[in-house]
Amino acid sequence: MPSSAVPRTPAVATLVAAALAAGLLAGSTPAGAAEGDPVRIHDIQGTTRLSPLAGGQVADVPGIVTGVRTYGSRGFWFQDPEGDGDPATSEGVFVYTGSVPTVAVGDRVLVSGTVGEYVPGGAASGNQSLTQIAKPAVTVVSQGNAVPAPVTVSAWSVPSAYAPEGDAAAGGSINGLPLRPRTYALDYWESLEGTNIRVGTSRVVGATNAHAELWVTVKPWEHPNLRGGTVYGSYTAQNTGRLKVQSLTPLAEQPFPSANVGDVLAGVTEGPLDFNQYGGYTLTARALGTVVDRGLERERTRPQRSGELAVATYNVENLDPSDPQEKFDALARGVVENLASPDILALEEIQDDNGAKNDGTVAAGQTVAKFTEAIKAAGGPAYEWRSVDPENNKDGGEPGGNIRQVFLFNPERVSFTDRGAADATTATGVVRERGRAALTHSPGRIDPANTAWESSRKPLAGEFSFRGRPVVVIANHFGSKGGDESLASHHQPPNRSSEAKRLLQAQSVNAFVKDVLKADRRADVLVVGDINDFEFSGTTKALTADGALRAAITSLPRSERYSYVYDGNSQVLDQILTSPSITGFTYDSVHINAEFADQNSDHDPQVLRFRP
Repeated sequence: MPSSAVPRTPAVATLVAAALAAGLLAGSTPAGAAEGDPVRIHDIQGTTRLSPLAGGQVADVPGIVTGVRTYGSRGFWFQDPEGDGDPATSEGVFVYTGSVPTVAVGDRVLVSGTVGEYVPGGAASGNQSLTQIAKPAVTVVSQGNAVPAPVTVSAWSVPSAYAPEGDAAAGGSINGLPLRPRTYALDYWESLEGTNIRVGTSRVVGATNAHAELWVTVKPWEHPNLRGGTVYGSYTAQNTGRLKVQSLTPLAEQPFPSANVGDVLAGVTEGPLDFNQYGGYTLTARALGTVVDRGLERERTRPQRSGELAVATYNVENLDPSDPQEKFDALARGVVENLASPDILALEEIQDDNGAKNDGTVAAGQTVAKFTEAIKAAGGPAYEWRSVDPENNKDGGEPGGNIRQVFLFNPERVSFTDRGAADATTATGVVRERGRAALTHSPGRIDPANTAWESSRKPLAGEFSFRGRPVVVIANHFGSKGGDESLASHHQPPNRSSEAKRLLQAQSVNAFVKDVLKADRRADVLVVGDINDFEFSGTTKALTADGALRAAITSLPRSERYSYVYDGNSQVLDQILTSPSITGFTYDSVHINAEFADQNSDHDPQVLRFRP
């Protein structure tokens, strides 16, 4: 079921009250209209994001039905075929019925009801609101009418500037600002809210997901990469051509097509423009184009040479023994065939031995054993492993799952230096030993008592030896982006509240790396893992502060910097960072998951090869 298929609540009273207090809602009579004039859809939509009629009743609003949704948020869209000629006012609007609508596309109707501003995800989400009519009374005047001609959305119609800066007096909100659809992309999309729109043949930039939706771009030249995606490379360089696509046809009647990044949604895709909780503006397709497979293949990195140490990181997405053997086997093949069996592999999201069963279990030996056996069966090495069990339910993730980082290493190529008896609450430190930096606990956790790691995965540090040269690897899984507002938030720029925690986490890891370098400025240190932040973020800047580390992914061309695809943006979440002594390395973001409808994880693994 599509992600918009969540129950709608009545119009959010707090939003309307705040808008009234700010003078953003004008009352029940449209501006410039005489008392008693019939209300049209463009009067309801108005020239800002909030309806001037929100909270009021409307009667006998005319229009033609352009789309009917019988699942999830049930209702229909209807549109005025005449309009007022103002590009800022939409001529379509959603009617929330709550039950399966009795109207059909092409019905000419008169709709009475309550105008409201519904915020998908609730007001605290920061999402923009959807103007709608609720508690409707609907009269069908005639049937079989032509649907109003769609607005064709193209590369030339969507502005290159993303959004106006939010009004400081309104807390950074753009809700009260007049729409400028020829200037800003978000304003353009908002001016079409509820309108019947059409896109032609378009490239897929976000693969079909479990909610039966995909993303396309109407701007094929906008920050493209060679595999067909659209790269997100800066907070100030948004990808304005992205648009989510769902189908109005129930999946039981017509399965949603499977598409990978780089495929093409060919022909005409047409339907009303919705706004939902996950991803914002969405073309709810009454007519859906055909997916053309462009043959995207999973990448394979080259094997490391005899004198090269290959270090990789891979988020295996809540792996536990209850997962089907097929998942273990697929992940294992990825390690062997696509990652070329790296010498050291840091895993994130290894769950305990009974997964999300919340019974106090914290050991993960069965999970790791099942995975390493699958790797051997796939033709890979007999990896050994090291980790530190977390305290029960102290590291976030699924309750009872106790996710943690785990080191796998190939004992034929590299050895692990075991030192000290660490537990979840014991911090590893750094000492100078025979002229080199050494960890007091290996494996050991970094700074576990620091509040930066509260309800989050603590970094796992390990000391390895490759050809007699010590190498310190720090495996990380920083706090998630949960709680951040979407790019389509009514706050512009959006609030990214989760960054505060990751900034503290990055400062903690940076300080530890500096301790290692203080003990030995030539020490080889790699900070790896799911950093949950971009290479241009404040988090990465804090990790690399004072030259302690370099974000190795920045060695790649900008178009190749991504490990994850979210809302049609190819972006960086997973990273490997290197200390100054590590030079002449090769880096590869190995694209085997994020761009595909069929995924073994939602992350792409990263691998770095160098000569210690």
